[in-house]
Amino acid sequence: MRKKIGLAAALLHNPEVLFLDEPFEGVDPVSAQTIRGVLERYTASGATVVFSSHVMELVESLCDWVAVMAAGRIRAHGPLAEVRGDAPSLQRAFLELVGADSRDAGSDLDWLGGGAR
Repeated sequence: MRKKIGLAAALLHNPEVLFLDEPFEGVDPVSAQTIRGVLERYTASGATVVFSSHVMELVESLCDWVAVMAAGRIRAHGPLAEVRGDAPSLQRAFLELVGADSRDAGSDLDWLGGGAR
């Protein structure tokens, strides 16, 4: 409910650019579909929506321009097809861009701090 109220409040003044952080996180599927429709109509009217997400499938289905950030730096940006390149998906391109696909199997849990034990 907070996400929906926050989005309604943000749209109230009809800004040219709307910034959203993980707008679909913790939202039920029906509400997510409603939010998606609102954002699609909003961008169709000429506005810009900038949002962050860790769900590459969502980004791929909603965005036409993307930026990939890792460790506080933009690794790639541009039209979705350009950033995706020859990769079969944005998820695969993201992993390649941030170097996650080059880790060996034993370090899969390194991000937990200390690796597997």
